[in-house]
Amino acid sequence: MTDEFANRLRFHHDLETLEADFSDFRFCDQSVVNRFYDFIEDSIAQSGHRHWFFLVNLHGLQIDQSAWPAYASRAKALNIAHSMGTVRFDASFETAKRIADAAKTEHFDPNLLSDREAAIARITKLPSRRKGRSGNMPNHTEEDLARRISFNTEEDLLEADFSGFTLYHSRDVNDLYDHIHKRIDASGRDTWYFLINYDGCTIEPGAWVQFAHRGKLLNKAHSLGTIRYAPGSETKADIRMRAESQDVRPNVRNSREEALARIAELKASEHA
Repeated sequence: MTDEFANRLRFHHDLETLEADFSDFRFCDQSVVNRFYDFIEDSIAQSGHRHWFFLVNLHGLQIDQSAWPAYASRAKALNIAHSMGTVRFDASFETAKRIADAAKTEHFDPNLLSDREAAIARITKLPSRRKGRSGNMPNHTEEDLARRISFNTEEDLLEADFSGFTLYHSRDVNDLYDHIHKRIDASGRDTWYFLINYDGCTIEPGAWVQFAHRGKLLNKAHSLGTIRYAPGSETKADIRMRAESQDVRPNVRNSREEALARIAELKASEHA
């Protein structure tokens, strides 16, 4: 299915535009939504630019009822993180109505136009943010980040305390993960079990895309196993949703004790 996704994305560098062709595509369930949006996020990460105008072809798009919550959530996060303006065209009556209803609730311009030519004309009138600064100022000091990361060499454990922590945007995410990478490099060891406390942690929509991207890269490079505990219901839902599309276990537990027990299970399975 990745090949099909690839054929549906086109970067128009002269227009600073990413075109997503959803024509005659069916989002039959949450997993398809997550795989497609993972592919879009990864493509943007490799594009060389963080911000793009989005041109979205909705002709014949079908979104099953069970897929709508994931579709709305992932589209919102993608737009907040990367869109300089999103213009949609040729939507069915049902899809247009759902987007228009969401726009009223979320207070955004649905930019629903009849055809591709009108949509491109609309994009050419939107202001670019490419040359300006992102405006994202850091919200956490190096000292604050340092106290949240600790190592237990006897237990092969890297513990990240995100309790009462808020990530507002991609700058906060990058500062956090850059710090974690630096601490791992200084530890003299390349791989650890990750134990993450999410109690009272808030990840704003504008931070989620980069948080998921950097977390995935960190896990691939340095994690022997990642166990999370005490997330709020919304954060837990996002973690489970994104883990599903990556075919990994979310490993979410209610308490630190349960999380440590899960790590013990992982260690035991390695030596079985």
